[in-house]
Amino acid sequence: MTNPRGFIQIERIENRYRPVRERVQDYEEVETQLPQDMRRYQAERCMDCGVPFCHSACPVGSLIPEWQDKIQRGDWKGAYEILQHTNNFPEFTGRLCPAPCEHGCVLGINDDPVTIRENELAVIENAFAQGYVTAHPPRTRTGKKVAVIGSGPAGMACADTLNKAGHTVTLFEASDKIGGYLRYGVPDFKLNKKIIDRRVDLMREEGLIIKTGVRVGQDIPADVLLDEFDAVCITIGARQPRDLPVPGRELDGIHYAMEFLEQQNRVVSGQPVPEDDRISAKGKHVIVLGGGDTGSDCIGTANRQGAKDITQIEILPPYPTARAPHEPWPIFPRLYKVTSSHEEGCERLFNVATKAFIPGKSGRRVKRLACARVEWTRNNGRYEMTEVPGSEFELKADLVLLALGFVHVEPGGMIEQFGLDLDARGNIDIDAQYHTNVKGVFAAGDSHRGASLVVWAIQEGREAAAAIQKYLDKA
Repeated sequence: MTNPRGFIQIERIENRYRPVRERVQDYEEVETQLPQDMRRYQAERCMDCGVPFCHSACPVGSLIPEWQDKIQRGDWKGAYEILQHTNNFPEFTGRLCPAPCEHGCVLGINDDPVTIRENELAVIENAFAQGYVTAHPPRTRTGKKVAVIGSGPAGMACADTLNKAGHTVTLFEASDKIGGYLRYGVPDFKLNKKIIDRRVDLMREEGLIIKTGVRVGQDIPADVLLDEFDAVCITIGARQPRDLPVPGRELDGIHYAMEFLEQQNRVVSGQPVPEDDRISAKGKHVIVLGGGDTGSDCIGTANRQGAKDITQIEILPPYPTARAPHEPWPIFPRLYKVTSSHEEGCERLFNVATKAFIPGKSGRRVKRLACARVEWTRNNGRYEMTEVPGSEFELKADLVLLALGFVHVEPGGMIEQFGLDLDARGNIDIDAQYHTNVKGVFAAGDSHRGASLVVWAIQEGREAAAAIQKYLDKA
């Protein structure tokens, strides 16, 4: 440590957001970074504690105290070299990760934790700016061929790791561009898609074969892949959205959140979307059902489209603003969040259940939402919901976005062609080595784990790559 008392003398200072009036007029990233000298001061808050719980709290096992020390000393290249050992894509996690590492920071026991996520982002962006991040194709090829299906963070991490090991890797993507939900689910105001393209260009330079617009199970039968490749890894995500089967669900104007977000992401990228197919919030009373990050992304997008007003509804009570007694340090706590999108304007309702979608005069399009307030009580260790008598009310609703999460991998198609077993939750069943019930076929990320974090997807992609490496060594 350059300053052993840094954690005492220096207060936590976070990155700032661009002014609301400015940022709601565009889709550029809302977060602005601190200057390097201020970021170095923030790194000095790292205590270099004897047992770094931040390291164990991080799914990719980032060597946080080590690269924080490099930042303190102004050795940004050294910080990058340490960081990239455990994380293929710090530029993704530095923008999107909820930072479980910070909740495990020892300083966080009785003070504000170190700004680990923001420091990580500063390291990788400086590395790109200084030209430290360059293509490193493998010197030799092993002659082994691996197919990775799905190009989200798990697929990208798996393909990148195996390609660097010298295998000939082909990354298949059903959509027209690489990135999965990073590209078409996360709005540009959180992750500019140039950041993905920058990394994909490097992976291509390193010899990764990328095939977009290819749907395995339709364009290429599963048995053809099994014949052509020595191993296959499935990283298609958990894309089956959770529905809300209440009266009126069939009405026009009710959409899954990802339909809405994907369309806008395509528009931002300059891709044509037919006007008749556009889902627009302009001038509408917008209801977002679901209180998670996807719901927040819908709020930010709806505000930029010019929504008349936005209401976010969550059936659960609000989380506490500080750690609850049953979630002590260093457990990752569920806390009340106010995102940049919330700051841009919306009403948030908690403990509210949706009873029905009510049509307008035409009888075809949603016009109102029938709701009721609910209470939660704990019974034998389990929470039970009851409706509050006489609490029914209605809300105006011209556009309803279902941001209720995802339940499991999409069944049928490729899953059936490969003959894969599913677990009790409907996800791909694997063993401890990421191997499915089909020889040579592996699965990683949300497709087996269920909807989770970007950082977990990257780690599982890396672990699956290591398991495939062992499999190929024995083959």
